[in-house]
Amino acid sequence: MVISMINRLVEKIRQTKAPIVVGLDPMMNYIPGHIKTKAFAEYGETLAGAGEAIWQYNKAIVDHISDLIPAVKPQIAMYEQFGIEGLRAFQRTIDYCRDKGLVIIGDIKRGDIGSTSEAYAIGHMGQAQVGSQSFYGFNEDFVTVNPYMGSDGVKPFIEVGKKEGKGIFVLVKTSNPSSEEFQDRLVDGKPLYEIVAEKVAEWGADHMGDEYSYVGAVVGATYPEQGKILRKVMPKSLILVPGYGAQGGRGADLAHFFNQDGSGAIINSSRGIIAAFREASYSAYGEANFAEASRAAVEDMIADITQAIV
Repeated sequence: MVISMINRLVEKIRQTKAPIVVGLDPMMNYIPGHIKTKAFAEYGETLAGAGEAIWQYNKAIVDHISDLIPAVKPQIAMYEQFGIEGLRAFQRTIDYCRDKGLVIIGDIKRGDIGSTSEAYAIGHMGQAQVGSQSFYGFNEDFVTVNPYMGSDGVKPFIEVGKKEGKGIFVLVKTSNPSSEEFQDRLVDGKPLYEIVAEKVAEWGADHMGDEYSYVGAVVGATYPEQGKILRKVMPKSLILVPGYGAQGGRGADLAHFFNQDGSGAIINSSRGIIAAFREASYSAYGEANFAEASRAAVEDMIADITQAIV
């Protein structure tokens, strides 16, 4: 039986009362010294040692926050930089988070010509055929997709998603400052991001869960006014909102990303959670208690967003 992951994500958000996703984007300079020392003692200062340090760091954080949140979003680049050993840590992280009951959003930002997008979609969401057998690869529940190559690059992800009950988040208006160089350009009197949003709504209309489409959108928290417009353009798309915390977004900026019933968006924080112990607000926890600091940061984020959307 194929499980509807969009329905599951919406239900998990309601159960936890936490419309947030934690970005598991480990950098080596975030990882406390005692974790690196232990990993390097076992594997040396090698790629394998880096992979082990990342895995132990992620595991400790997930152990401390998994009961509070509906989902996690590992960013694959933070793992790919360490080659195969980093990807092993990526896979272990996905498998562990699934065992903890979390929804997995793979932040991969893929998008290419049709056959290549299909291969990406199969590798991250679907099952690869090997002779008479088929096997899941990374097996995320959702992935982020770059729409720059148009429908040819997006529809293979939608088709694999239909087969597997999984979904995508299409980049519409990203949180980085230079996004305006392309995304804000006017095309027939509209900013490009609005035209992309119209396509997201169109693609999603044929791929609906109970309340929201399997085709969601990425819209940065740093652009609240655009979020207000895009919420109306894509009323049935779940919006993934990066840029909270370390990039400047705050709960007060986020109300427009949600529908009137307080649903329809999930807010991401990455280093603001996983490296919370480095911030002045949580420095009392110290490096040794980094995972406890992450839990406190999640609790504060939930409270901040809840008061903004009530």
